[in-house]
Amino acid sequence: MTTGDLPALNAALNGASALLIVTGYVAIRRRHILAHRACMLAAVSTSILFLASYLLYHARVGSVPYRGTGFARTLYFSILLSHTVLAVAVVPLVSMTVSRALRSRFEAHVRLARWTLPIWLYVSVTGVVVYLMLYRL
Repeated sequence: MTTGDLPALNAALNGASALLIVTGYVAIRRRHILAHRACMLAAVSTSILFLASYLLYHARVGSVPYRGTGFARTLYFSILLSHTVLAVAVVPLVSMTVSRALRSRFEAHVRLARWTLPIWLYVSVTGVVVYLMLYRL
């Protein structure tokens, strides 16, 4: 694997996180607590791997300019801005949500997870969208 392969890996890790988040949500709605726990811990793991890979890539390559024009450019930067702001916010949210669950503080976990899950899912999905717009379109 080369540095040039990392953006695709990052998108795959973001996509995997999104699928695990949705699967974990479905599991808890069905009261499958162990499946929910496994999915959410796997989602945290893939998100951590993503972050390590993302930081490695950008430490080596730096910023990658978007070459689109017109409406596509406006759309790209709108998605990128919301993605970036929420990506910064989701790190402590996920940490606190997981911490509450692992300490069996389930009522507090649920209250925070109602905010964390949609933000984390949005960040994961828009991470894939940013990749597609930047590297594939």
